[in-house]
Amino acid sequence: MKFVSRRILLALLAGVALAYLACFVGVLLASRQDQRHPAGAIVVLGAAQYNGKPSPVLRARLDHALSLYREDLAHTIVVTGGIGDGDRVSEATVGRQYLVAHGVPDSAVVVRSEGRSTQASIRSVAQWAEEHQVGRVLLVSDPFHMLRLRLEAGRAGLRAWTSPTTTSPISASRREEALFLAAEAWKIPVVLLRLW
Repeated sequence: MKFVSRRILLALLAGVALAYLACFVGVLLASRQDQRHPAGAIVVLGAAQYNGKPSPVLRARLDHALSLYREDLAHTIVVTGGIGDGDRVSEATVGRQYLVAHGVPDSAVVVRSEGRSTQASIRSVAQWAEEHQVGRVLLVSDPFHMLRLRLEAGRAGLRAWTSPTTTSPISASRREEALFLAAEAWKIPVVLLRLW
């Protein structure tokens, strides 16, 4: 009996390890794909801001969105991200200020500051896209984030492509990037379970 229980436990552990490995590979492969394509809007996922200035991670995302905008892939940029603990201004508002300061017309920037998580931000963008009859969006974030963004977008009924940043400080360090990829792989099963 004890031998059977041990074999079942080992089989379960092997199953979990294989599932995690599959998620890790999925996250890694998605992080290396740039699906840049003309869209109804470019969407920047929020990241930390410090006293009204974008963090290096947020700045890299905004700079990437600027590059896509200047390639004429969309005429609108949607910035997301709520107000963090102790903050007075939302990540989305800081994103808008940065983009306008870098030559994007104020009328071309849409602020969606309702979300404080990827899921909430994507839901907010999906609602905006439906209200404004925007067919497809181009989602911008760090490379490690691409697979989860695709899954969350699909769950929200949002038709989306993804385009990862190339200048994020996270990607500049192989060790740090590996840690983010590994952590992200644990989040994928949670998203998949919500899809069911």
